[in-house]
Amino acid sequence: MSIASVDVPLLAGADDLPPVCLTVEEAARCLRIGRTTCFALIRTGELESLMIGGLRRVPADAPAAYLARRRAEQRRAD
Repeated sequence: MSIASVDVPLLAGADDLPPVCLTVEEAARCLRIGRTTCFALIRTGELESLMIGGLRRVPADAPAAYLARRRAEQRRAD
């Protein structure tokens, strides 16, 4: 098999892919909260995040997971 026959997608369409990680600011916008509140949720471990190099990133599914946990907690409390 030659390299020419391998079908490899190019990165030209990479902008069309959904994000895997969000910045803290993007996660805050998703949750409709402020940046400081978002950092507080990260600090307490309520909102998942990780460091990539020197940058703090929030997995794209973490805001929805946070909301699902909060909703379940509120249902139990009612």
